[in-house]
Amino acid sequence: MTRPNRPRYAARLNAFRRKGDGILEMIDPAAGVEGLDAADLNYPDHFERRSPGEIAARLADAGMALNGLAMRYYTDPGFRLGAFTHPDTAVRRAAIDQTKEGIDTALSMGARLMTLWMGQDGFDYAFQMDYAQAWDATIAALEEVCAHAPECDIALEYKPNEPRAFALIPDVGTTLLACREVGRGNLGVTLDFAHVLYADEMPAHSACLVARHSRLMGLHLNDGYAKRDDGLMAGSVHPVQTVELLVEVARQGYDGVIYFDTFPDMGGLDPVAEARASIAMTERLRALAEELAGDAALASAIARQDAAASTRIVAAALYGAR
Repeated sequence: MTRPNRPRYAARLNAFRRKGDGILEMIDPAAGVEGLDAADLNYPDHFERRSPGEIAARLADAGMALNGLAMRYYTDPGFRLGAFTHPDTAVRRAAIDQTKEGIDTALSMGARLMTLWMGQDGFDYAFQMDYAQAWDATIAALEEVCAHAPECDIALEYKPNEPRAFALIPDVGTTLLACREVGRGNLGVTLDFAHVLYADEMPAHSACLVARHSRLMGLHLNDGYAKRDDGLMAGSVHPVQTVELLVEVARQGYDGVIYFDTFPDMGGLDPVAEARASIAMTERLRALAEELAGDAALASAIARQDAAASTRIVAAALYGAR
């Protein structure tokens, strides 16, 4: 089934890493997966041995578009106590400056998206953090980062914890509060399916809230058991919730890249086969989502909050049962 404005698919390139590989060597096997035609790169670690020009050239040769960059502060041990929330002002300044460098790098390569996952910005103990000071420092940092290049979208990717026991921005509500306080049009949200489950949220509900109060800038599909960030294949555990999310984002008109943030390397899976499975599942679920989005009987059941009727309709679409 051919659909207009089909989102490109991207995958976590580190999943394709073999011993001794650099970023250029990771691109080649990813590009060999049919339908995987975009890439997100980590900054600064993917640029430690290669220049932006070299990486851009390899992506172009492989027929892959650069979707955006994602900051990876945790690769620097100096940020163990936080990046934007570090108690040392010099370290906070270094984190902001590094983020600006990452934005400049993305723009130089033709990308307009920087994703911020600030897992190290949190705390582990009671009486460890001055919460008000840490929040103010984070808002100030985000304001400065957003003002640096208004043409670049800055997407917050929330997660309840890891590596810190508690993240300062752990859920959709806190994320949207931060977006509201910053008040910049280029600040929005990236939803990671496994992170949303881990935060004890319903993915479609979170996406709905994002659309009402901010803007969905990125969508990471994966799956898990909601106890941690499992990074399993898309639709492998929660196909119904995945379909509902796809219905919601289709209604919003989201036509950006769908990024498979999965961890085949952690379980010894072949990353090429795993990526193909995620694409096949997502294509199938997206087709069902399009059908369900226009299903009058489903809309009526939802309006009545008749879960029995809606479940039968969704089950018929997924499994062919009535």
